[in-house]
Amino acid sequence: MYDQLKNMDARELELPETVFIRDIDTRVFQAIALQCLAKIEGIGLLEGNLFDSLLGREVERVKGIHVEQDQKNHSVEVKVEINIKYGFNIPSKAEEVQEKLVEEISKLTGLHVSSVHVIFKDLIAVSAEQPVQGEFEGAF
Repeated sequence: MYDQLKNMDARELELPETVFIRDIDTRVFQAIALQCLAKIEGIGLLEGNLFDSLLGREVERVKGIHVEQDQKNHSVEVKVEINIKYGFNIPSKAEEVQEKLVEEISKLTGLHVSSVHVIFKDLIAVSAEQPVQGEFEGAF
């Protein structure tokens, strides 16, 4: 054994190769997405899980937010299924959701967001007392 240490370069002891590993659980990405989506007017998550999560209620899995991580490329793909309130422009709302998710996830995790897929699942009805928001407001 002493002979093995004798032939070893001293730098191997001083500067050993170190592997740094950082894993981020899917629930962290879901929580970031929930906080981000809560700030966007005119949308809602499926089955009201947004409010349950924001109120701190135990949610096993957030419905409508799916995340896939690519460890090799240090990137993440996000798919969100949301509802939109009647009267809001769908393409502009999709762009707003995508931009805010990319910004928040990149800023908080340091990972590249390779794609954000937004799926609009349903319309949120507007009651007669509430004015319609968006580009159709005041058109009638």
